[in-house]
Amino acid sequence: MVQLIVGRKGKGKTKHLLDQVNSDVKTANGNIVYLDKNAKHMYELSNRVRLVELSNGFLKNADQFIGFVAGILSSDHDIEKMFFDSFLKIAHLEGKDISPYVKSLETLSQLFDVNFVLSVSMDENELPEDMKQYVMISL
Repeated sequence: MVQLIVGRKGKGKTKHLLDQVNSDVKTANGNIVYLDKNAKHMYELSNRVRLVELSNGFLKNADQFIGFVAGILSSDHDIEKMFFDSFLKIAHLEGKDISPYVKSLETLSQLFDVNFVLSVSMDENELPEDMKQYVMISL
């Protein structure tokens, strides 16, 4: 399953994401991974959450990002949930159509039995119509 937390920058998406990851880790049977553009929130995350910081610039486009996520899932079959803060930025999708990449994540979700929660800096009404079904929280 893929779920989106949507809203403009500064609306509180990251707080919702952090609250959810720290709540989910208490009852998780598997591993939880949190991808972020920097390590700023490292001390706000439970030490049971694997933080992957993507500020080093080794991913150059959205296709590489999806491949990177698939690689993480392939190397750890115990991952239960993945959280992506600043999804548009870390996936190199700012100003681009997110639909094919969210659908790729949905495919990975089914293949690896993992759930994804993404914070997306867009208003719900700016999302492509086929993406509105994924909205969990709209700020």
